[in-house]
Amino acid sequence: MVDAVKKAARPMMRDFGEVAALQVSRKGPGDFVSAADLKAEQTLFEALMKARPGYGFLGEERGLIEGSDKSHTFIVDPIDGTTNFLHAMPHFAVAVALEREGEIQAGVIYNPIINELFWAEKGKGAFLNDARIRVSGRRELADSLIGTGLPFIGRPGHGQSIKEIHAVGQRVAGIRRLGSAALDLAWVAAGRYDAFWERNLNPWDVAAGLLLVTEAGGTVTGIDNDHDPRSGVSVCVGAPDIQTQLLKHLRAA
Repeated sequence: MVDAVKKAARPMMRDFGEVAALQVSRKGPGDFVSAADLKAEQTLFEALMKARPGYGFLGEERGLIEGSDKSHTFIVDPIDGTTNFLHAMPHFAVAVALEREGEIQAGVIYNPIINELFWAEKGKGAFLNDARIRVSGRRELADSLIGTGLPFIGRPGHGQSIKEIHAVGQRVAGIRRLGSAALDLAWVAAGRYDAFWERNLNPWDVAAGLLLVTEAGGTVTGIDNDHDPRSGVSVCVGAPDIQTQLLKHLRAA
């Protein structure tokens, strides 16, 4: 999985430089970025299928491809933070998770711009490059920095997001919206954020990151009781004490 994300990232870095140059053109880089997304997913598909030919593959661009081995599936987001990539903002990632019989066993999230590789295996801890990472040790919501995501044009939930930000914003040290759910989750695992919440995501946005958070000692739930966070419908994660407090205010909102 590490080899696959690094292989996909090499041409992506060249593409990112091209996107920055395209910002000045009237046409804009939208078509170029779509091609970069597809190219990255194809690279990931080929590399992962070569390593594990029978495994299934769930990708953002091509959907679910079932393998002969029904118990294993790779879950892939070739560029998480596509809008950042589109605007030449250096905050995006390649994310890959491995699911075995409904449980995430391994996850990799790679930001090639700053060469940060977050990875975790179930029961073996979470790491940033070669260093073990843990969620933050903060206990008070008022001291906490919280990450979130906001819906964009054509997506549901704008009104709910405003209610939640109003409920949380007056009780925390700060809220950040950086545009890559995979990296948001990885940053919670590394203690950069104390917690994170978002609604209306997809499995490929969260699969690798949820494992990182749990392996780093964090708590993972849906915002609402009936939501499985692995679906992406709603997620709330963080250092245990902070996540509990955040969840209470989100549900009240």
